[in-house]
Amino acid sequence: MSHDPVVRNFHLLVLSQAITINANSWTDAGHAVNQLYDLLYMMGRDDIAVGVGGEGGISNDGRIYPHVGGYFPIIDQGMSTIGECRYRQSIPQGSGGRLDINANYGVRREILPQGNRSYSPLQQPTTQQVMIDTISAGPTNVFLFGTHTNFALFLMSNPHLKKNVKHIYIMGGGVRSQNPTGCCPKNDTSCVPRQCGDHGNMFTTYTKNPHAEFNIYGDPFGVYQVFHSGIPITLVPLDATNTIPITESFFKAFEEQQSTYEAQYSFQSLKIACDTWFDDQFYTSYFMWDSFMSGVALSIMRNGQKLNGDNDFAEMEVMNITVVTSNEPYGVHDGSNPFFDGHASPKFDLLKGGVHSGHVQIGFNDSFCVLKGGTKGKCQDGYTKEVQGPDSVAVLVAVKAKPNRNVKSPLDREFFDHFLEGILVSGNGWANPATVDVIYDVLHMMGRDDIPVGLGKITALRAPDLGCEYVKAIPHGSGGFLDTDTLFGLARVLPRSPRRYTAENSVKYGAPRDTARPELRQPLAFEVWQHIREELKPTDKITILTNGPLTNIANIILSDTKAESVIERIFIVGSHLAGGNGDGGNVFTVPSNKFSEFNFFLDPQAAKAVVESDLDITLIPLRAQRQVASFKEVTRSLCTAEKTPESSFAYQLLLSMQKLQKNNQAYRHIDMFLGELLGAVFLVQQSHLNHSITQRAITVRSGHVSIDGQTILRRTNGKVVKVLDHLDADAYYTEFAKLLNAKKQSAVVGSFDEQKRMWNK
Repeated sequence: MSHDPVVRNFHLLVLSQAITINANSWTDAGHAVNQLYDLLYMMGRDDIAVGVGGEGGISNDGRIYPHVGGYFPIIDQGMSTIGECRYRQSIPQGSGGRLDINANYGVRREILPQGNRSYSPLQQPTTQQVMIDTISAGPTNVFLFGTHTNFALFLMSNPHLKKNVKHIYIMGGGVRSQNPTGCCPKNDTSCVPRQCGDHGNMFTTYTKNPHAEFNIYGDPFGVYQVFHSGIPITLVPLDATNTIPITESFFKAFEEQQSTYEAQYSFQSLKIACDTWFDDQFYTSYFMWDSFMSGVALSIMRNGQKLNGDNDFAEMEVMNITVVTSNEPYGVHDGSNPFFDGHASPKFDLLKGGVHSGHVQIGFNDSFCVLKGGTKGKCQDGYTKEVQGPDSVAVLVAVKAKPNRNVKSPLDREFFDHFLEGILVSGNGWANPATVDVIYDVLHMMGRDDIPVGLGKITALRAPDLGCEYVKAIPHGSGGFLDTDTLFGLARVLPRSPRRYTAENSVKYGAPRDTARPELRQPLAFEVWQHIREELKPTDKITILTNGPLTNIANIILSDTKAESVIERIFIVGSHLAGGNGDGGNVFTVPSNKFSEFNFFLDPQAAKAVVESDLDITLIPLRAQRQVASFKEVTRSLCTAEKTPESSFAYQLLLSMQKLQKNNQAYRHIDMFLGELLGAVFLVQQSHLNHSITQRAITVRSGHVSIDGQTILRRTNGKVVKVLDHLDADAYYTEFAKLLNAKKQSAVVGSFDEQKRMWNK
């Protein structure tokens, strides 16, 4: 499991040349790229190129177009950045998963300085371009942490550049490894072993696949391409990393040696990982993963890159290995394998009946993988398997961490002593949860650090914690998560809030132990709701505005029986009431669903629960939103108004979005975000908008992707709600500009640059 605080899921192309970001595993591109820029800034290495994403795709006939962004494993990559999460669904999205890695448990915002570089839409170097530029320049050693999608695509698209890759160093896989975690104490007959003895470390899906390790499982076919590229490979698998756990003595020694910013950042990252670990076995179940591979690789390179892999830190052995990409029996098409299913000729000219033609695991709950009568699954996707024959590749494998040559040292591994001399630093990977930090910054700009911010549920109502049931409809790249997580590249213009997301926690709230500063714990949405309700006077009521999926509101009314009695009314920006003119919804990535709107589609069960409640509801549907969805008019209104920091920032953001929509097809849909602004203006200025409201009886559909989130007008048996039908668009744009330019509500700190000037006084 790549939770290493020092090196987090990046593809590293020679430490001093370039870094490309893996965007389909533990990290999300928008958060990873800016964190990486800040890490490099801290290290004084703004000269290192950083590549992320890309809008290219792979056609149905197997043609690889330029600049594929690596948001999906190769088997599922189509012609867009929208798709399923076959392998990635095994990674938790919230605490202990992508939320914590994206924010580095909160340490990122606490410690890292903000550098001069940041993600910029359509200007950001893509992953593939950075690799092409770097490797074209001459002989290159490649370090791979995380999934291999990006580099595999590079090799498949640029075979003429293979000659420039001297060696590939990989952290991942398990060959002969036996997982030491999840084992039962001797003589404990009541204990049920979990991952004990498995080759892999997939703690969320070992009951279906006990053989895979996260980095390899993220794209087995991609890894297969890398292993079978003919380029020399050194593998540092779980076999070796399982022999170098973070011991208590190393932890204490590391704590005492923090003379550099890199060391401080790395230690604080490690400490919060320790404080928030899921059980009390941190020192026997948290290992030196990516950082150990870096040390082994650099030692091999220092020692002349000998064929036997001579190095200071690990014992090496040559093994014949392949990577399992599908499960036997081969050649049986069951709908799980897009390389073969529905193709007269297999994609990429793969061999019919060959090793890639079997069942491909379709998620953490794949019934094919269930072994009857057993507690462990039978699927082997992503298994780095020792085999003989034509499908095998000779790989130099680290099998064990070397003991410390200094027998008097309290540190039992040679690598520990060297690690403490200099830290190898890297970073971790429509808006992901870690974007809560952007909300904190906006509130700080406005001088409203008093407003509590609660983190809501990561998944849709009644959806499993793992998976991507509805959010798979949102693009990962341009015009999608990459841009919303970074406010289209402008998030770093905002001043930095003293508040941030943090993984700090306490036993009181269900953590296994108190962390160092539990008082900083990130509140949850329901806790903020409870706090607000408790502060109400007996006659007070609450008005709610929503402009996203209704998950949080649904959870509140389902969990708090008194909620509906204190909510006076709720304004919902969302839904689409299809009329006789055939106007469609806006879920443009799901062609089968023509009449849904994204906020309702992303959690149809929550939308249904809220709509069917006793709440006084005013809908601001898609038809009303589209009446004021003009970038030209909204920017014109801000341009002519007197400026405040808020209006200046909004103008800059909206103008940037307008230019992106005009110049690039990937951004054609982003004017729909303008509809989200209508809710706030209507809530406070509706008397100035010359609007009309009608009452309609509606229901919300769910149960299949082709109808999820659709709002149906009913003559009987529907919930009667108020619907905003029409408003004066000119009046709206005027009122929008007035609100942003109200001096009495103007920002306290206008920008990050202004904040830096204040700090330096």
